[in-house]
Amino acid sequence: MARLDRLGPAKEMAQIGAAIGREFSHALLAAVVHKPEAELNSALDRLIAAGLLFRQGVPPHATYLFKHALVQDAAYGMLLREPRRALHARIADAIESQFPEIAENQPELLARHCTEADLIEKAALLWGKAGQRSLSRSALVEAIEQLTRALRQFAALPATPALRREQIKLQVALINPLMHVKGYAAPEPKAAAERARVLIEQAEALGEPPDDPLLLFSVLYGFWAANTIAFNGDAVLELSEQFVALAEKQRAKVPLMVGHRLMGHSLLCRGDIAQSRAHLDRAISLYEPAEQRPLATRFGQDAGPSALIHRSWAMWVLGYPETALSDAHRAVKYVRESDQAATLMFVLLHGSLFTHTFRGDYPAASAQAQELFAVADAKGALLWKAAAMFVQGCILGLTGRASDAVQTINSAITLYQSTGSIIHVPYFLPYLASAYARLAEFKDAWRCIGEAMSMMKTTKEKWCEADIYRTAGEIALMSPEPDAAKAQAYFELALAQA
Repeated sequence: MARLDRLGPAKEMAQIGAAIGREFSHALLAAVVHKPEAELNSALDRLIAAGLLFRQGVPPHATYLFKHALVQDAAYGMLLREPRRALHARIADAIESQFPEIAENQPELLARHCTEADLIEKAALLWGKAGQRSLSRSALVEAIEQLTRALRQFAALPATPALRREQIKLQVALINPLMHVKGYAAPEPKAAAERARVLIEQAEALGEPPDDPLLLFSVLYGFWAANTIAFNGDAVLELSEQFVALAEKQRAKVPLMVGHRLMGHSLLCRGDIAQSRAHLDRAISLYEPAEQRPLATRFGQDAGPSALIHRSWAMWVLGYPETALSDAHRAVKYVRESDQAATLMFVLLHGSLFTHTFRGDYPAASAQAQELFAVADAKGALLWKAAAMFVQGCILGLTGRASDAVQTINSAITLYQSTGSIIHVPYFLPYLASAYARLAEFKDAWRCIGEAMSMMKTTKEKWCEADIYRTAGEIALMSPEPDAAKAQAYFELALAQA
């Protein structure tokens, strides 16, 4: 601060630059300060000579960087509140009027300056635009931050019909990234969906139904997703039926396609495999990539690849391995044609787990699980990281590395359940049980089988029931004193259920 005070007029230039950001362009600085070029260059030269700024390039095409963030903080901190607010307003005006490409491509930058200038309504709309843009680019953590900032700004504004519509749109948009980052069944996405439902009901009570008919479907999807991941078999089926009934009532093709996908998934998890396939067939027949792919940000994932990967799972269980593999390859092909991390993670999980692992193609399953882990880690998506660890643990157990399997699956369960997730745990527990049995830890093996059976009955996730009984029979035969009668009873239960 003392060094800045000794710089005379150059101090003001440092303060304006600090308000723009750690890095700023000569052109934007010139647009804000409205000073002769010679005076501007002289002040900047003094800042560079004092070791406070770095310069790259030659004015007027140069860019400047504060030597340290603390230098920027010191310069910015010397501004009084009202001059600082006015300065941010000038910066925002300069960006909008003279740098339209920055305003269009970096709405979060303009939003920050409007926020600091107390231009609340403008800032709210810009944060919302930034959040939607981040969501479309699968920048999930950034989308959450930006959409949350927008909604906070809206809360401080007087309510009008136009602002209420925008608030509802952004509240619904927040559900999707929260599901992927926090976990579908975590408190945050459930609270976001409930808040969106309340806002829609309040608007309708005022005679302001949403102008976007998909908003209510997006909220309904949020409730379905939360109940699916924390698996409640009765609730997911009821919500799926509500979704399809509403779509049929409105004669809405896109929601009908999504609704059949949800019905297919719900029935599949409950063990109604053949009925599930019929709904997934219907969903796939209604899918039009160009029209529906962008809606992945509204319904968790791109519904087309999601329906295909679920049908792959169903076809395997029904006994059609080649069709299952074909569907899995088509799902991956579709998702590679887009830039949607959420859909990619979804397809990689179900492809590695329910197609390649079932077929015994462990290298393919492992490659997809590794890619899933990398994408999930980059996106900060704990649920999908845990899912990737589950697949890796299962493969370790299937390839004779029982000790590593026990460690990996137990770690995955801890991380997975920290997000409120339960779905598929009854399927993973028999893999853990088998690994314990191979280590001669039969007490833990039977504990896992018992937990799987209890969870399956509570949640009604019954598609893997036969596998649980089959694994129990195998463990009965692996014991130091094999119990053939117990094994036979479990195998007969498995056959009857299959």
